[in-house]
Amino acid sequence: MSHKIAVVIVTHNGEKWIQKCLESVLKSSVSVDVFVIDNASTDETALILNEFKNINFEISSQNSGFGKANNIVLKKVINLGYNCFFLLNQDTWIEEDTIEKLIIQQKNNPAFGIVSPLHFDAAFEKLDLNFANYFSKKVQITQHLFEVPFVNAAAWLISAACFTKAGLFEPFFSHYGEDRNFSDRTHFHGFKIGIVDNAKIVHDRTIIRKFEKDLQQSKYIILNTLININFSIYRSFFIALKQVFGLPKYFYNFYKFREFLIMQCNLILYFIKSIFNFTQINNIRRQSVRGKNGI
Repeated sequence: MSHKIAVVIVTHNGEKWIQKCLESVLKSSVSVDVFVIDNASTDETALILNEFKNINFEISSQNSGFGKANNIVLKKVINLGYNCFFLLNQDTWIEEDTIEKLIIQQKNNPAFGIVSPLHFDAAFEKLDLNFANYFSKKVQITQHLFEVPFVNAAAWLISAACFTKAGLFEPFFSHYGEDRNFSDRTHFHGFKIGIVDNAKIVHDRTIIRKFEKDLQQSKYIILNTLININFSIYRSFFIALKQVFGLPKYFYNFYKFREFLIMQCNLILYFIKSIFNFTQINNIRRQSVRGKNGI
């Protein structure tokens, strides 16, 4: 089967990176069509995007987050007959053969619904810090392909077969956690996740510690556990309860004791609220088991 490749990029206040990102994609050694959706940027991102006449570009009226914005575009490109989908963050750029090398590995190893390149830091000298943690759990499959439990969605090549089974991103998330949930569903529906070590991107980001962000991400870790269909719903609630009391300890050295207690109380309240939302959580789980979420 020939590959009809859609590159999907979600932007929000990305004027610092988007030109370099798009220029790198448009130099790709394989033919791609680029689809960009801007999440209501307030900087010059839209003006920069308008200068690129060879991309498909639309503006969202609100910042709907990574997953929901991707879903808007993915529904369109799936219906247009694309069978390869490369999701790329705005703060990255790729090498000319990055997409080509990913496609080769996925074509030769169709059990891998998601493949991702190596993610380097802004200096292109060492691996991105979080990515290095994901890559440390690798198991070598072929000369250049490694299986991992998870890799963040800064650069994912997703097969059409994977989308057909696993569906789109879960809209219950807003700004964090969508990629982890999608990975859980990918595993449940029989696909693997891989990293291709001769394909590379640069991920130009600085991870900044913020209390509100850490609290929100902790809530979404709990939510991910609650709707993880690789566990029974009762086991999911049990694991989530352990996370309620276990997650705050990871931030003890970053925040004052008062903030630590605030986080603990918030997570307890979030878990109690989840118990009252049992029916909604169970419905999400059932939809995920059936697959084709949103398609």
